[in-house]
Amino acid sequence: MPDESFAGVSPDAARRLLLAAVEAFAERGFHATTTRDIAGRAGMSPAALYIHYKTKEELLYQISKVGHERSVTTLTEAAGSTESAPGRLASAVRSFVHWHAAHHTTARVVQYELAALGPEHYTEILGLRHRCEETLRQVLEDGVASGDFRVSDTRGTTTAIMSLCVDVSRWYRPEGRRAPEDIGELYAELALRMVGCGQAHPGGERRS
Repeated sequence: MPDESFAGVSPDAARRLLLAAVEAFAERGFHATTTRDIAGRAGMSPAALYIHYKTKEELLYQISKVGHERSVTTLTEAAGSTESAPGRLASAVRSFVHWHAAHHTTARVVQYELAALGPEHYTEILGLRHRCEETLRQVLEDGVASGDFRVSDTRGTTTAIMSLCVDVSRWYRPEGRRAPEDIGELYAELALRMVGCGQAHPGGERRS
């Protein structure tokens, strides 16, 4: 099933190339994938690829940008809600994990091929990555300030929660026993336990 994360990409040929690149990079890795392989998966000639993307690295950049912008949006929406800090943290983790499971192929490329980007693109994507971390860290700091969270190192805890979430894309398989929704709920509970806040229920609030 095509990843709707790229639904806004046009023309259709450019979108097909991105989807083909996602499959190829996830299966073979960036460096082992050729532009001929990507074009073939998209049902196009190698020459047609260069009409839309100058290099293989530009394809990776576009994939990384879409994925990280989605992450920023997901976390920002949760952080800006009117829920309590525990509710905001649970909501952020639940949504973040759900995307990494439901779109695991794309997410795996986004999260684990970052080093293959050129310096300029790497710096831009790293900036989006830092925005994700800063947004989540602010939720933790708010929870500490309100007395809901017991965290001595918010920066380190932020890194731990982010790492836990993104790693879902590495191991998740659709044929497994857990659906993306189930994993999101489990990880929301785990995140709340990490900050000393009891257990999460479906609404995302604290339950002792």
